[in-house]
Amino acid sequence: MKYNVEHSSYTVAKQNRFTQIPIFHEEPLEKRLEMLINENTCVSSSRVLLVPYSRHHVPRYHEWMKDPEIQEATASEPLTLEEEYQMQQSWRQDADKLTFITCQPIPSTSTASGEADASGSSQAASSYKIKPTEDDASGRMIGDVNLFLKLEEHGSNDPELDNAPGEVVVGELELMIAEKHLQRRGFGRASLICFLNYVVTHMDQILSEYQGHTGSMKAGGPEIIAAKRLEYFVVRIAASNERSVTLFKSLGFTTVSDEPNVFGELELRKYGLEDSGELQAWMKHYGIDAYRELPYN
Repeated sequence: MKYNVEHSSYTVAKQNRFTQIPIFHEEPLEKRLEMLINENTCVSSSRVLLVPYSRHHVPRYHEWMKDPEIQEATASEPLTLEEEYQMQQSWRQDADKLTFITCQPIPSTSTASGEADASGSSQAASSYKIKPTEDDASGRMIGDVNLFLKLEEHGSNDPELDNAPGEVVVGELELMIAEKHLQRRGFGRASLICFLNYVVTHMDQILSEYQGHTGSMKAGGPEIIAAKRLEYFVVRIAASNERSVTLFKSLGFTTVSDEPNVFGELELRKYGLEDSGELQAWMKHYGIDAYRELPYN
């Protein structure tokens, strides 16, 4: 069961983590990891650094999840540290999830952002080599940002989907800034914009992974789903959390209904982001320079 609850100003739609802890035995670890698009890639900018959720992040993440406010926001109960490690492994391997840990920006991008050219790159950023466990050490971790892909029946809420297949792929977004002293300082917005830019850039690969996963889960053997693109992004936010609603509306998300659902949440959607050119405009407007995808290994 899934709940979407709000925690603080820039924590939205966190998925319930208190589910059955996965036991991995079906196939070798190496085979599963090969399918992950962001296994060895991080996203660097002048405002945030996004890195794959890795084993060395788990102790700090575990500490975050002891916070009663975050537990309420994520509809979660505390896990043991060992269970948290198993959950991290699941999130890294599942083809329907894309997860990054948000960290403070690396010095070369935060200090050199004023030298960035029109394409958003800088010499310092392009030559920098990320140092895992150092650039993303526990003291530099801020929160996380996630995409959960799922199939939904189309059409009931949006006329744009009248001619869509019976099932469409939608992407549910989740965002958390867990370090309270770093909330309300623009890290949530920067994290979301950089993450969306990564998702849009690699949309074909992400959907290819997901479609293979979905086909293998169908009863009776593999079946390729009809949807060839992501129909929309969606986020569900507690109606009382005006700051987060305002954040997503500032990026063009619109509410499906003015009335909250039975869980007290508003659902906001964003269509057509891939072709709109909005991402580059947002980066410029919010001072997010030196966007780069860098090796992470």
